[in-house]
Amino acid sequence: MAKYFAFQWHITDECDQRCKHCYIFNNPENVCLHSMNWEQMMKVLSNCEEFCQKFGRIPYFYLTGGDPILHPEFWRLLEEFHNRNIKFTIMGNPFHLTDEVAGRLKSLGCDKYQMSIDGMEQTHDWFRKPGSFKKTLETLETLKKTGICAVIMSTVSDKNIDKMHDVIDTVVKYGADVFAFSRYCPTPDDKVDDAGDNYNDELGLSAERYHKFLQETDKQYKEYEAQGCHTKFNRKDHLWTLLAYEQGEFQIPENAKPGMIYGGCNCGNCHMTILSTGELYACRRCISPVGSVFTDKISDIWLTKMDDYRQYEKFEKCARCKLLAWCRGCPSVAYGTYGNFYAPDPQCWMQVE
Repeated sequence: MAKYFAFQWHITDECDQRCKHCYIFNNPENVCLHSMNWEQMMKVLSNCEEFCQKFGRIPYFYLTGGDPILHPEFWRLLEEFHNRNIKFTIMGNPFHLTDEVAGRLKSLGCDKYQMSIDGMEQTHDWFRKPGSFKKTLETLETLKKTGICAVIMSTVSDKNIDKMHDVIDTVVKYGADVFAFSRYCPTPDDKVDDAGDNYNDELGLSAERYHKFLQETDKQYKEYEAQGCHTKFNRKDHLWTLLAYEQGEFQIPENAKPGMIYGGCNCGNCHMTILSTGELYACRRCISPVGSVFTDKISDIWLTKMDDYRQYEKFEKCARCKLLAWCRGCPSVAYGTYGNFYAPDPQCWMQVE
């Protein structure tokens, strides 16, 4: 098992953006924004620590929202993390990240600060809000000055895939410490843009197109790495493993034990999500409620309802693939596309018998 157990913790829904692919605002009727109070946050923290102590793990928090900085008890919570020697990353926006805020984050032990860039300026600002692209790039310098690891995360879809190589060049130029991307994960709710057009249908990618994109991106990464590029490229998508296998850069170990899981999707293995309502999710990228962090012990949920996400023999395609123990693609993308966590990943190009 991994040393750390990751909790993606949404302490508030409050945010001054309305991103088109946001989980919280994917339903235009969702006007009730939730935030945890201090008593609830302490209950969450105790529950997480009890779980990790029982299973020999170390808690690591990805604190997010909404924009977590907007929570009135944000700094008080970080002081609690600092007092308990808990490591954490902030997943937020650039708009409230001043030099003073960044310095205070560093003093309280902030490990990384993750922001998003979802295309070049016009596309990114369409997804998020005008001025967001430039502000995000400017804020990279703010983080670098304080020594906080600056992470840029992108969501790849049909809307921006043709410009992602330009995005990579841009984040390298501006000195991001880490760059990664994941694929757009469809949601059950149809969404419309300002013109009234449903854009969910436009954001999916064919397996062939995504395969070609990974090949091109791999070449781009390797060229930068050969130059000693400062930016670290996190090959986050598990289909990177399939590409590495295809290219002879990953080989199945001869001593691999049947039935063991060595990598791939971490759902059911080393992460969970806590929503601002206290609802506990197996993964934030799909509708996967398993309990309430306010009323249920996470350690109990882990041995019961979470086991539904560890039924590896149920994967309709992956269970027949030699890379089952190392890949499995993204089950949440499969769920968003077909309504079934164990359905084939729609961007997987692997042919299995």
